Amino acid sequence: MEPELLDDAPPEPTRQNLRELVTINRLLGGHRILLDRLGELFARDQPFTFLDIGAASGDMAEAAHKRFSGLKAINLDRRALHLEATASPVCGDAFQLPFADRSVDVTHCSLFLHHFTNEQVVALIAEMYRVARRAVIVQDLERHPLPYYFLPATSWLFRWSDLVLHDGPISVEAAFQADELQALARQAGLAEVQVRTHRPAFRVSFVARRG
Repeated sequence: MEPELLDDAPPEPTRQNLRELVTINRLLGGHRILLDRLGELFARDQPFTFLDIGAASGDMAEAAHKRFSGLKAINLDRRALHLEATASPVCGDAFQLPFADRSVDVTHCSLFLHHFTNEQVVALIAEMYRVARRAVIVQDLERHPLPYYFLPATSWLFRWSDLVLHDGPISVEAAFQADELQALARQAGLAEVQVRTHRPAFRVSFVARRG
């Protein structure tokens, strides 16, 4: 799997890319998917803790807090640079989360799992499940020709950076079909896994509740 440039990009290209990822999440469905899936679990004013893993700029938790006033966010990423403008930042390893078993209500990641091998994905999901008290929520890209060509085709409109144009197709190639994501979740020991394919966002997501 070809590495993505964002993983080790210098500061200024990284900051630009994080801004572009916020635009992608806002316009292309990432925020909406998270709000919908959280709505299956919580009322708008219900208090709960939310750990976003691979949080980058923290835009997912920020968008969720605007809808769910009781949400208390923790944003975790391995690069401190990603978290410099983020509320409640934690710099840490997603494979060894610095939290006790069942210590947060919801663990979440978005556009994160496709960076890893299937074996690593299983380990990541299992670690998210260990920490979650109520549920695990995952969303990622759907492997499909349309999102593969979307970023190059819309570069004239959005003026995507070279980093986005490089990483975007690689991300889609490494992405998932719904049945693949469900199988990986079950390998990680998650029993109640509710998987959805989201169109026209071309993303897949699952919610796995704890008993």
